[in-house]
Amino acid sequence: MAKMHLSLLVLAAIGCCFLMDPATAMIHIVGGAHGWRLPHNKTFFEQWAKPRTFGVGDKIVFPYRPGSNNVVVVNKEDFEVCGQKVVINMYYNGPTILKLTQTGDFYYYCGIGKHCEAGQKLHIKVVNGKGSAGSPFPFKLVNKDAVAPAPAESTHDVTLIPSTASVIQNFSMVFSLLAFLILL
Repeated sequence: MAKMHLSLLVLAAIGCCFLMDPATAMIHIVGGAHGWRLPHNKTFFEQWAKPRTFGVGDKIVFPYRPGSNNVVVVNKEDFEVCGQKVVINMYYNGPTILKLTQTGDFYYYCGIGKHCEAGQKLHIKVVNGKGSAGSPFPFKLVNKDAVAPAPAESTHDVTLIPSTASVIQNFSMVFSLLAFLILL
């Protein structure tokens, strides 16, 4: 009986691993730490999306509380004028998580009050390739040979910090393995 119980647990753990998204898929948190809410300027979400690559299989997360914001999926014409002539979909119960399943241009905005007009809108282009969060540095790296060398005591190695999406994916895998080991 114990062997059968152990076999079932092993099969369940293996099944959970297959149900997880592939490690190459990115999870993009719209707006980063700011989230999906009224921005400080009209180009905030445009600037947030600019360095990123959105790939088929990636997910985008619109973090918001129900009632405070929503996500309206529209065509390009409605996006440009914050209109609702051709609404593709509407989501009210945040956070909204959308899996990117095909290539092309996608347009989202918040339909609450004048949020769209104030810049709470997002256009992304989904490509048939790997998603990316862009450069890990908000500045341009300079070749150390191109500038005067720094004094020895101030020389530091640069450590790359993994993106939030990578951390979440790694945590998910570690959590699944720990759960499996605990159940043994």
